[in-house]
Amino acid sequence: MVFVLDKHKKPLMPCAEKRARLLLERRRAVIHTRHPFTIRLKDRVGGEVQPIRLKIDPGASTSGIALVREAGDGQHVLHLAELTHRAKAIRKHLQQRAMFRRRRRSANLRYRAPRVDNRRRPEGWLPPSLRSRLDNVVGWVKRYGRVVPIATIAVENVRFDMQKLEQPEIRGVEYQQGTLSGYELREYLLEKWGRTCAYCGAAHVPLQIEHMYPKTRGGSDRASNLTLACRRCNEKKSARLVEEFLASKPAVLHRVLATAKKPLDAAAAINTVRWALVNALKATGLLAELGSGGHTKWNRTRLGVPKEHCLDAACVGHVEKLHRWNLPVLSIRCMGRGSYQRTRLTADGFPRGYLMRQKSVRGFQTGDIVRAVVPTGKKRGIYVGRIAVRATGRFNIQTPAGVVQGINAKHCTLLSRADGHSYHIETRMRLLPMPEGRGLRREEV
Repeated sequence: MVFVLDKHKKPLMPCAEKRARLLLERRRAVIHTRHPFTIRLKDRVGGEVQPIRLKIDPGASTSGIALVREAGDGQHVLHLAELTHRAKAIRKHLQQRAMFRRRRRSANLRYRAPRVDNRRRPEGWLPPSLRSRLDNVVGWVKRYGRVVPIATIAVENVRFDMQKLEQPEIRGVEYQQGTLSGYELREYLLEKWGRTCAYCGAAHVPLQIEHMYPKTRGGSDRASNLTLACRRCNEKKSARLVEEFLASKPAVLHRVLATAKKPLDAAAAINTVRWALVNALKATGLLAELGSGGHTKWNRTRLGVPKEHCLDAACVGHVEKLHRWNLPVLSIRCMGRGSYQRTRLTADGFPRGYLMRQKSVRGFQTGDIVRAVVPTGKKRGIYVGRIAVRATGRFNIQTPAGVVQGINAKHCTLLSRADGHSYHIETRMRLLPMPEGRGLRREEV
């Protein structure tokens, strides 16, 4: 669906691609924004709108967004998007900056006694890596609100039981036996192992929880001893230790053991940000509906919807029926707006290159989305994507097929200015039946 604005930039109901194309060809509309694609009518003011609900499935690394239209026969999906955060990159940059600051202080004031950390943080303060997750989601909620007549918001307010993940053998506590009992551990393992088999890397297949060190040989039910495996690998491994099973594959063994030792940072991030996100969404003035993770999974299983972040968002809250959920997905990746640091460093901290003082080159800057038409030469063709500028005037363009280097600036036409994100449309929408009657799954085309 294409988003539509009236003459005074007031949001109207979305329309089909064919209708939007006809309006543009007849010069009755102009392109307002490209991501998400929105047109503005020249000859219409106001119009009747229907209630549209914005649904959010917040995640540690990727959040799902869905726009649905309420109707008498259920909910009709209008738009799907997946927002990828850059929290890990922010944490890495802050750690590097702290090391630089520590070195300067030790070099210039090595005899100074350590200073007491007497700075007080305001109420509701979040670390920058967590604040970025919150700001990204809230920013896109406001962005969709400018192009779609949103009436209500539904957000999944999941909570991971950290103690239950660390010590599953705990008994006798009522809150650990609620609706999320067992679900939390499965969802955490799916996120931790990337929804693939830890041993063979198989994706889009039913996965089973597997003990790396079997309980018959001293293993436990802790999250650090659990992994995901397909049925074939699980039966092949049987009651052997992971070192015995992967003795002929040392690289895979090293990866599995390293992944198993990962801390519970993703679950901790979700627990920390969840209420801050709910309060920020309520501050927008829209009616907010809270849903649980267990309810979302029950809706998805009951409706036979594949497991995706955006489709999880569509299943948040009260859903009787879900129509037209098989849509292309707008993939949004947070890239940042550049860096003040003008010196590139090696892993040891030595300079290896210097960036330009001026960020704009021939009217373009890194992050702009352009359309390059190269008429002749080895790179002849049409390329659309995000550019990285160079002082020589020959830019690199990041396309869905890969990076194209050395495109002259004279061949580039600006489509949209850099806004800190990169975009592409995922067309992996072919549905295949899953084994053992477990619904449908999507396969990349």
